[in-house]
Amino acid sequence: MAGRTLRPAAGINLRHHMTQVTAIERLADWICDLRPDQIPATVRSIAANCLLDTIGVASAGAATAVAHTARALAIDAGSCGEAAVFGSAHLLSAPAAAFVNGVAAHALDFDDNCYAGFVHGSAVIAPAALAVAQKRNACGRDLLTAFIVGSECEYAVGAATNSVLYDHGWWSTGVLGPIGACAAAAWLLKLERLQLASALGLAVAGSGGMKACFGSDAKALLAGRAAEAGVNAALLAAHGASGPHDAFEHWNGFTGLFNHGEFNVAMIAQLGVQWFMESPGVDIKRIPLCLSSHAAVDATMALAAQHGIRVADIEEIVCDVPQVVFANLIYNKPATRQEAQFSMPFALAVSLLYGTVELAHLDGAVLQEPRVRELMTRIKMTVGPRWSREGACEAAPEGAYVMIKTNGGNRLEGFQAYARGAAKCPLPQQQIDDKFLQCVAAGGGNDGDGSLLLARLKSLDTLPSVRGLLTRP
Repeated sequence: MAGRTLRPAAGINLRHHMTQVTAIERLADWICDLRPDQIPATVRSIAANCLLDTIGVASAGAATAVAHTARALAIDAGSCGEAAVFGSAHLLSAPAAAFVNGVAAHALDFDDNCYAGFVHGSAVIAPAALAVAQKRNACGRDLLTAFIVGSECEYAVGAATNSVLYDHGWWSTGVLGPIGACAAAAWLLKLERLQLASALGLAVAGSGGMKACFGSDAKALLAGRAAEAGVNAALLAAHGASGPHDAFEHWNGFTGLFNHGEFNVAMIAQLGVQWFMESPGVDIKRIPLCLSSHAAVDATMALAAQHGIRVADIEEIVCDVPQVVFANLIYNKPATRQEAQFSMPFALAVSLLYGTVELAHLDGAVLQEPRVRELMTRIKMTVGPRWSREGACEAAPEGAYVMIKTNGGNRLEGFQAYARGAAKCPLPQQQIDDKFLQCVAAGGGNDGDGSLLLARLKSLDTLPSVRGLLTRP
């Protein structure tokens, strides 16, 4: 990527030595100067679908055990306010609601993804924006605008990292999520420039998260924590708390500690010029598994359909994938739902046996089926030399070359660069709407509940108040 890369040396504060305006101050300037009418209609449309999708998956995620735990914790703490949460009639404070809904939004790993930072953006930003919008009794148009502000800021910072922090084991959703959540909350709170910079400084300085959380409840809980942290940072700044404006450049700051000294500040300057929700775009998941498995699923299912392959005919499936996919899908013999969602053998076995992967397939009964367990033993992953070629990973960040070897000795091969649902291969609107309705039903809602909420979200720009957005009739 073009642009200046900051490489801090020990003992040097880059705020004073390399730039007069810090990255955080640039973010604050953009947020303060942004007018809603400057946002292109295409970006608002993308954002509306992301918000719709996130509310859908949060509705389903609210029925999980980890979401129950998060709600119980918030309610036991005596939190109360104006913000609604999925799965309960309790109204909580904005930070508590952001936490609870952030956990629900990521509990099923069915939420969206952006390659600007390899980050789950919406599951953190949407709960934060919704909670503060309800606290402020904001209109639907302001909720959507705040969601866009948070998303663009987080994705700009994600692009500036060049995915270095992700490649080195940090979970970018936990690290970058508080930034997006804070930006969305701060826009709704109408913070002044200095307050906004302090809020962002607090969010950056307090962020964290490691990939060790994968396959456990910690992953969803850290998403909720990121949403809560961003809201708290904005509220603290609104009450006068200060934060480090040089949290990116400081020699003991984000760039040095998280990102091995690299930070492409030109990406921050692109805010409002390049809209990151358009490019690289946001990927909406078709199936409730880690996105790293989706391209391989699509390639495998296309081969099976094209050649009429039966499961009984398969001797072996080998998926040649980028290192990031191999590193993410670490469970070859998953024992729990969370482990299954990070398992290439599970993803392919269930897809071949059931035709797809649905939320219902994530229960323990399917995972323990003998035919599923047996087929998983015939599925392998590898990282071949093709992924070392220049530009290969950029062209297919989570792509897959799939080889199916049949009992008759045939070797059938296919390639998928981007999964269906990725920004470069978007789902039709009807599939997005159908997924939403299925998720609401999975969360305990009836057809009327889902249809009413879908109608409200489709007319969000004209909704006078978001306080009743999640209320059932």
